[in-house]
Amino acid sequence: MSFATMFVIGTDTFLVAPMLPTLAAEFDVSTSVSGWMVSAYALGFALFALVAGPLSDGRDRRGVLLLGFAGFAAATALCGVAQGLWTMLLFRFLAGMFAALVTPQIWASIPVLVAPESIMKTMGIAGAGMSISQVVGVPIGGWLAAVSWHTPFFVVAGLSVIAWLLLWRVFPSVPSARTQGAATGILGTYAELFRSATFTWYLVAYFIYQMGVFETISFIGSWLDKDFGLGVSAVGAAMMALGTGMAITSVFGSRLISRIGEHRTLAVVFTGLIVIYTAVPFAPNLGLAIAGLAAGSAVLGLGYPIFMAMLLSRTTAARGTVSSLSTTALYAGTTVGGLAGGVLLTEFDGFKGVAGFTVLALIISAAVFGGAGAFKAPKPAQAPQGAQTGTETTVS
Repeated sequence: MSFATMFVIGTDTFLVAPMLPTLAAEFDVSTSVSGWMVSAYALGFALFALVAGPLSDGRDRRGVLLLGFAGFAAATALCGVAQGLWTMLLFRFLAGMFAALVTPQIWASIPVLVAPESIMKTMGIAGAGMSISQVVGVPIGGWLAAVSWHTPFFVVAGLSVIAWLLLWRVFPSVPSARTQGAATGILGTYAELFRSATFTWYLVAYFIYQMGVFETISFIGSWLDKDFGLGVSAVGAAMMALGTGMAITSVFGSRLISRIGEHRTLAVVFTGLIVIYTAVPFAPNLGLAIAGLAAGSAVLGLGYPIFMAMLLSRTTAARGTVSSLSTTALYAGTTVGGLAGGVLLTEFDGFKGVAGFTVLALIISAAVFGGAGAFKAPKPAQAPQGAQTGTETTVS
């Protein structure tokens, strides 16, 4: 269920992008103005997530999840009957707001509902749903829109209803983990989290990482079309292939992570991505370009559950807030990266400017993570007091 939930929510994020020319003509607006139909969803998600996270941390996560998903399904269906630009912007904004209630509950519930040895694997499965949606949302939207621009919204709304019914059936109660005396209120929750310098630097590094990664992902299709002459359908097929590689490592990478440790795997992720994105712009043909991008996608899938586990490990009572902050960082990074990527793709030859920006962001992110201790092995648990003297320690 974690995969299906994250996939549906993530797909809706990128659903509108291939329909912008059609929607611009339908609502009689310019291409530049039509872009707000993409931004409205991300803006609603990013802004409301800052409030939804702390509010959900004090309540049963099952109820918040079901409420958010029901609102998301309704708002997405309303997008399919929008009568003009302003109603579409409103419904997209509302869909983003309700989605902000859903995803934090999934991430925050995993450490509670899953056995410790299965947490990383389950996070990988949830991450696979989000990762695949971020890559295939555009071609899915394009294919469905071939029938009618209304169709993609109705399909996602229908899938959301099915997912809601399954969640209502199987998702258990997850009461608040707040203890007596814990910080309450939105400001109190954030103040408690940001007292941790480690968490603060982790979040900054995660934002820089996502800014670089999604700057590249956003413009892969444009590069393949510009330099290799791929059409829309061919680009869609290539993006889906990249999403498959990302999903495989998200799901099955937990074995590697458990074998060599999170800190070493994280080092492998950064090293691999820096090498790959340095080399990809110089690929002499389409086959090697796709192979390099596929390798990069596979490495991205390996890293996603590690980042979420690292951020969530900094708290037990405010995991919804942490999940919301991580998603806000993702959307903010995507926005900044998208703005930079468009300029770089135009001003530099081929993919060199776009990939160079990503490599620089990865180096800075790795440096910040390293400064916060992310690449160090966790300290072994200290022996109980009295163990060195041979006395027996009783734990009540």
